[in-house]
Amino acid sequence: MLFKPDSTDDEKRTAPRKRSLLSRVLGRMVSLLITLVILGGLGYLGWLAFQPKQNGGGGRGAGGRPDLPVPVLAATPQVHDVPVYLDGVGSVRALNTVTVRSQVDGKLLKVNFVEGQDVKKDDVLGEIDPAIYQAQYDQAVATKAKDEALLANQKIDLARYEQLAATNAGSKQQADTQRALVAQQQAIIKADQAQIDNARATLGYTKIVAPIAGRAGLRQVDQGNIIHAADTTGLVILTQLQPIAVWFSLPQQQIMRVNAAAAKGQLAVDVFGNDGVTVIDTGKLTGIDNQVDPTTGTLKLKAEFPNASYQLWPGQFVNVRLKVETLPQAIVVPTSAVQRGPAGTFSYVIGEGDIVTAKPVTVTQQNEHEAVIASGLTTSDRVVTTGFANLADGAKVVVGKDDGPPAADLAPRKRSRNPDGKRGAQGEGQGKDGKKDWQGKDGEHRGRHEHSEGDQKGQTGPAPAPAAGGEQPGGAPKAQP
Repeated sequence: MLFKPDSTDDEKRTAPRKRSLLSRVLGRMVSLLITLVILGGLGYLGWLAFQPKQNGGGGRGAGGRPDLPVPVLAATPQVHDVPVYLDGVGSVRALNTVTVRSQVDGKLLKVNFVEGQDVKKDDVLGEIDPAIYQAQYDQAVATKAKDEALLANQKIDLARYEQLAATNAGSKQQADTQRALVAQQQAIIKADQAQIDNARATLGYTKIVAPIAGRAGLRQVDQGNIIHAADTTGLVILTQLQPIAVWFSLPQQQIMRVNAAAAKGQLAVDVFGNDGVTVIDTGKLTGIDNQVDPTTGTLKLKAEFPNASYQLWPGQFVNVRLKVETLPQAIVVPTSAVQRGPAGTFSYVIGEGDIVTAKPVTVTQQNEHEAVIASGLTTSDRVVTTGFANLADGAKVVVGKDDGPPAADLAPRKRSRNPDGKRGAQGEGQGKDGKKDWQGKDGEHRGRHEHSEGDQKGQTGPAPAPAAGGEQPGGAPKAQP
């Protein structure tokens, strides 16, 4: 018969398993709950730590102490003549380059120059063996002498025939024939003279002379070699370095401006050195190409420079600027004083009570250092040049002194820990007056900023140490007594 197991035994075996599974689930839920509580607490602490920085926290932010003036630097617009330049890139080329070749064949007997030597026009650079050409010249001279002697005899015969014909003792036809022979011989003598001139010229070609004044390059043929008139390399290449030319390009949009300026007179051209700042030579514009390069959309121009100190060399790439006009008595401000906003360019003008006002300005041209103002400013205004980070229209400012250019930090300064546990910058805080910008008083630190973080001139410095009381750097400084 079949045996049915007792159900109570199965329940006894499965009960411990259910209790262990339930305990594991409860343990994981408790662990997860503890983890969530810890993460929430850390998040809350982080939010509390970040909240003062976001809202100012009683520090020096834009909304923390609106009653404090913003430190700035200011400048007054100046009036002077401003030249207008067009910048381009070009290459230096020799004004004249000549490959000196031989005009006759022969053995090169002498080389009368040194490589890299400055030679003058008509200096003898090389000599070819003249023996063959001297013999041809002597032969032409002898042929002419023979024909001249024959002509002299024919002239005597002509005189005799003319006397006989005058007395009817001789034939007039014979006299006419003799007269024709004399004219023929005179023509032969002229041909002989032409042969002499040709032989003399050919003999002169045995001395290779410099066609222009310039600097000799590297020698192409050594002494003792047979040189030919058909050689393409030649003896040497002469390059004229004084004066020298520069070819440069300008955008096609400047064609009308350049032509209008060139019609008024000679235009000056400056060429810069390797630093791109120093003008190493000044010349004049000598030529404008008659068409625009369709591949680049630029117009080629040619300028000539004295090159007195050989500062320009053929093949060198240079930066060039062409002076097209001069703006007379223009209002000029530092470039940093011109700001750009959604509505265009403007400048902060310091008015009565050291209150700044944003005024729109029209800029004619500007470079790295100065901007020409067409309208919006006068010479009696004071414009802000540094300190725009915390500046707004209607803000009160305190104008500092810019006694000299700031010294740039070449490397981050070493940080040290103060006795109160706060980090500070070692050797930091030296002001212009030789006093420390950070002075301890009752365990607190006070910061004096002469330049804001938004300095338009690019002045940089070490970050100030955080002040006591939760103040954050970068805000408006406290007024110094």
